[in-house]
Amino acid sequence: MRTLLAAAAAVLVLLPPMTAGAQPAPPRQERVAFAKGASSATIKGQLKGDADVDYVVGASAGQTLSVSLKGSNRSNYFNVLPPGSADVAMHVGQDGGPYTGMLPTDGDYKVRVYLMRNAARRNEASDYTLTISVTGKALPPLPASKDALVPGTPFHASASVKCVRPYGDGKPQPCEAFVIRRGRDGTATVEIPTTGVKRRILFLGGKPVASDSSEKMTFTRSGDVTTVKFESGESYEIFDALIIGG
Repeated sequence: MRTLLAAAAAVLVLLPPMTAGAQPAPPRQERVAFAKGASSATIKGQLKGDADVDYVVGASAGQTLSVSLKGSNRSNYFNVLPPGSADVAMHVGQDGGPYTGMLPTDGDYKVRVYLMRNAARRNEASDYTLTISVTGKALPPLPASKDALVPGTPFHASASVKCVRPYGDGKPQPCEAFVIRRGRDGTATVEIPTTGVKRRILFLGGKPVASDSSEKMTFTRSGDVTTVKFESGESYEIFDALIIGG
């Protein structure tokens, strides 16, 4: 009996795990550092197969991020991911060319360089030149001495707002919204945690000007409420008191 058990154990040791090699490794990460006095960096690299690379750049709400990529392989693209996102992008590279956009919140943004699936499966390679720049004035949060924070959070306030969630059933429902106020004039970042994503919207002087969605943003006003909408039907009703405060 012991001999049989030992033989079975030996077989188990020799067999590879069922999931080995089933999923590609997570992207390799490199932090982007600008030279002293510079606001941009140019990076030369090589990509092969599904070995994606994430270039991590710290930036702040109100600043503008610009990214361009030139690759030797036509299937070589980049996405831009907002802080905290593992795979949901605010810019999808194959939708077209370079990217330039105002940033809605503070944190580490990732520029993911990759090959399209068909090229990755063929284990193709690409030599690329990536240029990343961060320009413009940051909009720092109001300090707690000027606007008290919700204890243990970076937020100045929270409230329930009416929303239509992304990837949902399209029906309006209450959502918890949080705000980082950056001025007393309605300059603020509103953050709404939803299923699978955190939606951040930057307001300047009470007007929504940037978000971390890859979709086009529009808005309408009714009384003291701003309704922010995206192309897929996602929407949020943000009242002035949330972004301005009391």
